Amino acid sequence: MEISTIIGLILGLVALLVGMFLKGAPLVNLVNNPAAYVIIFVGTFASLFVAFPMSEMKKFPKLISLLFVKPKRVSKQELISQFTEWATITRREGLLALESKIDEIDDDFLRNGMRMIIDGNDQDFVRDVLLEDIAATEERHKAGALIFSQAGMYAPTLGVLGAVIGLIAALADMSNMGKLAHAISAAFIATLLGIFTGYVLWHPISNKLKRLSKAEIELRLMMVEGLLSIQSGVSTIAISQKLSVFLTPSERADMNDEEAGSGGQKD
Repeated sequence: MEISTIIGLILGLVALLVGMFLKGAPLVNLVNNPAAYVIIFVGTFASLFVAFPMSEMKKFPKLISLLFVKPKRVSKQELISQFTEWATITRREGLLALESKIDEIDDDFLRNGMRMIIDGNDQDFVRDVLLEDIAATEERHKAGALIFSQAGMYAPTLGVLGAVIGLIAALADMSNMGKLAHAISAAFIATLLGIFTGYVLWHPISNKLKRLSKAEIELRLMMVEGLLSIQSGVSTIAISQKLSVFLTPSERADMNDEEAGSGGQKD
């Protein structure tokens, strides 16, 4: 589970509720104002359905699930170890020896790339196909993140709309000043919800999806470099050095410590 999402949502609600309490704002207005929720949430989704085709909106539940369930991906360090192992096999037994390893690969992208190099395709062709696949994936990810960034733009504006509607209703009857003051206070709940959902929910969700996409794209670029290096017949040390550029300095240091502790493996 992606615990940071849970922490962020809880802290956001705590900040809102405690902030209202400390300012003396009546918390009951958050509950006794269903019109504000209708305007903000239904209005936001209405705007999204107008802005995006149904084919993209159908992905909304899946995109939400990505925020709570961490994608199962091999780590960069494990990927480097895997490629060095494959490079060792290739240099000793030839590229065709990797054919028995294909069924062990869980990642579809990596498995397809492995098939291409084993089939003897030209290196430039393999690179072009894999990079085109990465570009298409990146575009799909951008479309998903855009849904939430647009929601973050619509929600605050709809909050203003909700406040205007509330003020119209409040000013329709000015005979009771106490009731009028309460109605005006309740009118701004829509603005509060619009700003809160826009900047604590929708925009942060969009940012997290972009970060997840960036991590996946980096991993796939590593796979491309590793596959092409194996196809070229480079040594395990060269592959490890080449793929290590994708690691952070701390990750690189940890990997070097592990190799030093195990005595390293050279080819």
